[in-house]
Amino acid sequence: MTQADRAPDARDQLAALIFAVLLLDEDDTILEVNHAAEEMLGKGARILCGKRVWEVVGISDERLYESMQSSDARIVARGVTIATPASERRVNISSSPMHGNTGFRVLTLSDAGQPDTREDDEERVELRAPAVLAHEIKNPLSAIRGASQPLARRVAGKEKPLARMISAEVDRIAMLIDRMQQLGAQPIEVTGPCNLHEAIRHAMGTVRAGRSEICELVEEFDPSLPPVAADQGALEQVLINLIANACDASKHRENATVTVRTRFVSGLVFNTIRLGKATRLPIEITVTDQGEGIDPAIRDYVFEPFVSSKPHGQGLGLALVRKLLRDMGGRISHERNERAGETHFRINLPVAAGQEPL
Repeated sequence: MTQADRAPDARDQLAALIFAVLLLDEDDTILEVNHAAEEMLGKGARILCGKRVWEVVGISDERLYESMQSSDARIVARGVTIATPASERRVNISSSPMHGNTGFRVLTLSDAGQPDTREDDEERVELRAPAVLAHEIKNPLSAIRGASQPLARRVAGKEKPLARMISAEVDRIAMLIDRMQQLGAQPIEVTGPCNLHEAIRHAMGTVRAGRSEICELVEEFDPSLPPVAADQGALEQVLINLIANACDASKHRENATVTVRTRFVSGLVFNTIRLGKATRLPIEITVTDQGEGIDPAIRDYVFEPFVSSKPHGQGLGLALVRKLLRDMGGRISHERNERAGETHFRINLPVAAGQEPL
């Protein structure tokens, strides 16, 4: 038997792909799907096959949608927002006619949030700027604070609150500068393996202890998950930020709940370029809230520094979250399910070395 004879057949190769593949006929009816398509669309092959693809994949861009109706056109589009039965998400989409098989075509969908080396390099340059600025600001800031303290002791009457305000504002700016420096810091060293459920529970305890308003935190854990390759302190910091944000988003709802779920993504496996090689990211943590969702105008930019939907937000929390996760070889994404009225922030992490399930 030759090497070619032992090679996996076409179906096995399609099943192994990390992006969704759908075979369509001339009426845009789904004939076959791979496992990644089932995961992305939230439906099994038995339900999907026989439906028109546009019943389960809604494209918001009208011009692209019209172009996709033509089965003989080869189309590639990036960063497209689609609506699936499970949620909204941003994807890269392609449509390829099958030459020699008139009327048939292959549709592929892949996560548009996939980082590449070029984006990582650009981000490192962007994040060094706040760190340099922070260093230059801190020296005169310390001098202002030092001068304000004796001033507050000497003045009296209506000027005293003004002197205290100077000191308080300096402290507030100093905290902001500290967070800017964190964004430009050197990558953290991964010290795992890390028990992710222990990290989640520690984060939940911290959020509960620091909040007066009631927001029920719900656990939906898969207890069989293996340890992850992550620094526990950094992972807890990420989770505290996401859970606190979810509580803030839900605070105007009666009986608000924030749900944290964990699962092993068996079919759709994300990949990220880490140290020059592909890394599997099958462990998923999802933080779900029932708030109104992120303003659509900034939805695509929430992980960038100084972007915030909060009235007094600094826009550094989610940027720091993304940096910490990328340092650990992980990724983060978010999506809005308008039908359910839920916002999901999804973290994907690698399994710790030697801990992969059989």
